[in-house]
Amino acid sequence: MSQISEKRYFSHRLRDTNSAFLPARQNGAEPVRVGFVLQPHFSMMAFTAAVDALVTANLVQATPLFTFTIFGLDATRVRSDLGIDISANSTLAELMLEGEGALDVLIVCGGFRCNLSEHPPLSLMLKAAAKKQKVLGGLWNGAVALAHAGVLDGLGCAMHPDNHAFVQEGFPQIQVSPQAMVVEARILTSAGPNSALEMMLALIERLHGTDTVRAIREILSSDRVADDDENRLIPAENDPTMPDALRTLLRLMNSNIEEPLGIEELADYVGLSRRRIERLFQSHLETTPSRYYLELRITHARRLLLQSSASISSIAVACGFVSSTHFSHCFKDFFGVSPSQARQLKRG
Repeated sequence: MSQISEKRYFSHRLRDTNSAFLPARQNGAEPVRVGFVLQPHFSMMAFTAAVDALVTANLVQATPLFTFTIFGLDATRVRSDLGIDISANSTLAELMLEGEGALDVLIVCGGFRCNLSEHPPLSLMLKAAAKKQKVLGGLWNGAVALAHAGVLDGLGCAMHPDNHAFVQEGFPQIQVSPQAMVVEARILTSAGPNSALEMMLALIERLHGTDTVRAIREILSSDRVADDDENRLIPAENDPTMPDALRTLLRLMNSNIEEPLGIEELADYVGLSRRRIERLFQSHLETTPSRYYLELRITHARRLLLQSSASISSIAVACGFVSSTHFSHCFKDFFGVSPSQARQLKRG
């Protein structure tokens, strides 16, 4: 691989942070089409959590991964559990399962006050979708609609605890799980807002891999505070799985963006040899110290470029580049466009 082509790739720790700004991969794949059927009094939080995962997935990639359409049962205005009306794109009668624009995923959105009685047109649509091997989902107690359609028979499902007794009594062929989320081969169910997000992330990971999900979490999970959350994101310099010396080195790099320290200076600060530092970076970050430092600085520069009106020359200085020309070359190597082009694209 040539030196120029190699520069286009970030090491794994910073790749997710920059994924939305990297040159698009031309794989020819069409976006996955997701449909949300909103029942009256649906949970707004569960619905928006699920949609947020899809919208953010599109933000962290250069080309859209998903489209979504909202359906009402009988009308294009649906009242949520918060008393806020949501405008649907279409009604259930207009939902397409084949032909151009056909859905790939169909998710029923329930809520605490949703009617649990069967809605025959919805049952027919869900049965037809199951026969066509579509992925089906239920949010909150949306799984009840799947149960009425018979598509959960012999499977496990998750739903809000308030509805467990109803389903256990009325649908003994279904295994109601105590878990907040259950992911089957073609059935995804969740019990509330937090698990709705996790359910959609499980779907995204299945379709587009762990790197895309990590990038989404970096945006959506920045304020997670639960210590036992295994998916909580931690900056590399605070990651307890990293050796103390490596975390100190990363903090030094983060604190010295404008005037980068040399490798020998970093070695003196932590009392390690240059070779030992290089081994630490290779073992834990899969890159070299100088490469990681450059990626850190170019990431900082990208944020300043797209989030401020500072001049390109001042950004170059603030991020430790010897000249704006040097900065522009490095930026284009990573992102495929010059700093001025990136700023124009952002504004466009």
